Amino acid sequence: MQLLVSPSSLNEAKDSVAADIIDVKKPSEGSLGANFPWVIREIKEFAQKPVSAAIGDFDYKPGGASLAAYGAACAGADYVKIGLAFDGKDKAREVISAVVKAVKDPFPKKYVVIAAYSDYERMHTISPFDVAPIAAECEADFAMVDTGIKDRQSTFAFMDENALRSFTEGNRKLGLGTALAGALKFEDIDALRRIDPDIIGVRGMVCGGDRNATVREDLIRKALAMIR
Repeated sequence: MQLLVSPSSLNEAKDSVAADIIDVKKPSEGSLGANFPWVIREIKEFAQKPVSAAIGDFDYKPGGASLAAYGAACAGADYVKIGLAFDGKDKAREVISAVVKAVKDPFPKKYVVIAAYSDYERMHTISPFDVAPIAAECEADFAMVDTGIKDRQSTFAFMDENALRSFTEGNRKLGLGTALAGALKFEDIDALRRIDPDIIGVRGMVCGGDRNATVREDLIRKALAMIR
């Protein structure tokens, strides 16, 4: 399991370099809100670690999503991550295929991460279990689960350990990696180790429990020690 940490500023990113992957996003613009391309570029220049960039919680806009994905890849992101904030398998297929093409044609070694939401029922968006086969069909690299509404409720409040294990095992059979995120806590790490995703994404966990506080390097190191 790798630890992905989501700093909210360049200063926080400098305190996050112990993480396996540094995630660039703008929480004020949504669960997977996009940050500025120059922020991605600057973090990539000093981090010497893989960098992930969220491009947004997208409505059904394949053109806008593909252009945003291309921009994030050009700015230096190694992982390009999109959230599907709409319902419908055909629409999802169109958006995912456009994003994969936008990233993989010029940058075949970069990774595309397709995120759906654990709280999809209250958001009226597509289920993670419906997204994963489409992501595999379109040759994305990872299927991800996150919370769409950030009200301190964990992904575990909407998908229990069995559901998350089923999601992860299903992804493995499809040839996809799995990333799990969404108000994860230190108390969840035992369950996460049993689920065994490839990546866990955190912010609040390494901010002392409040995602609006500041990332702490000591808590990143604590999390790393617990997942190894």
